[in-house]
Amino acid sequence: MDQIVDEITAVLLPQLQEKSFSFFGHSFGSLTSFATALRLKEKYGLEPVHMFVSGASAPHSKSRSTSTKRSELSDEEFLKWMSTTGGTPAEILENKEAVQLFLPSLKADLRVVENYVYDKPASPPLSCGLTCFDGTEDIPHDLHAWKELTSGDFNIHMLPGGHFYLKDPNNEKSLVTHITKYLEAAEVDYF
Repeated sequence: MDQIVDEITAVLLPQLQEKSFSFFGHSFGSLTSFATALRLKEKYGLEPVHMFVSGASAPHSKSRSTSTKRSELSDEEFLKWMSTTGGTPAEILENKEAVQLFLPSLKADLRVVENYVYDKPASPPLSCGLTCFDGTEDIPHDLHAWKELTSGDFNIHMLPGGHFYLKDPNNEKSLVTHITKYLEAAEVDYF
């Protein structure tokens, strides 16, 4: 995770020093955006005006340490699990050549997530607002634990669907509307 955060920070730092910013991360991206926000605050005194996290328990949540390490599953078991998450089209999962190309990368990404450890802080390390999104049909995530990471506004929004609920056009519209409202209120330039 440190290497990923170093690379993200090196690329984004010049822009982030010049204007307000926020982060959105889904699943692995939630943990990556948190780790990046933490690094930016500790090392450069920069903090997002708001963080939007989705589809993940807070990094210090006990629920993360008790979950199955899916990166250690056999390739066959891993592909079976992948087919249940709904994020990868069946045509790709059934294509042996495609699977051989992306399986090592997927397992490596998952290993980063599974091995990322962040201890519960004595006090919130961030002061920005934090919004959690999740799918009502996804495995339960410890969203309330994210509140322990910020002294700013905190809220949770559940949308219909599983882990990849955000791929549904209605949910995508809801996400964009909600995030845009926050960014406009904070006067953040966005694309």
